[in-house]
Amino acid sequence: MYSVTGRINVIKQPRGVYINRKEFTINVLEDGIKLNEEENIHPSLVGLTVDYMTRFLMDTLKENAFLISLQGAEIAKDHFNAYKLLSRINELNFESITNACKLVGYDVCFRVGMDGYKPVEEINPDIKTVDNIKTMIKRSLCFWKEYGPIVKDGFTFEGGYTSIISAGDGDYLTEDTLWDFKVSKKEIQSKHTLQLLIYYIMGQHSVHKEFHNIKKLGIYNRYTIIICLSLLL
Repeated sequence: MYSVTGRINVIKQPRGVYINRKEFTINVLEDGIKLNEEENIHPSLVGLTVDYMTRFLMDTLKENAFLISLQGAEIAKDHFNAYKLLSRINELNFESITNACKLVGYDVCFRVGMDGYKPVEEINPDIKTVDNIKTMIKRSLCFWKEYGPIVKDGFTFEGGYTSIISAGDGDYLTEDTLWDFKVSKKEIQSKHTLQLLIYYIMGQHSVHKEFHNIKKLGIYNRYTIIICLSLLL
């Protein structure tokens, strides 16, 4: 069985792909800030830190915002250290972001297993990486002032998983849009649109009634500040 992203990586899409990026309207935002080109920790850790810190700063309880990290720490039998890191995440500053980067290092234990685990003590973002994360968190918060309110966030797909895909969690739902947030230097790719489509299909079969109102698929890349939005047929 696969996670959503794991399944996408082994699928060869047909010519024209399932959802072509040309079907998305593009809106480029501007904030006058250029991100640092180099980051010294893995992009997946950057993305998770931006996601979870954004949720925390929007008044989600820390334990809920970093729930998967804490569940991963339980698997790694290192929950004491995880909660110590959690206690040091309090606001949008260097210390909080650094501790968040370490804490999300436990996610892999829950999502993939211990084989992918790297001791979180070895995760030490430098100032350029932390500055990028801070900027992308601020971009996320500004985004929600314009496109909110959020109906559901950080959700899983109970009832929608299959014998092939047994894991995967989505980012955000607004009243009529399923949103996936990225932190990528690259343009929108076919695997990104397929990921969003799979989330939509699983959501329609899940226990979450909010999916019945979804009419649009959206991708927001906090790195390039680009919004991609598509109407469902």
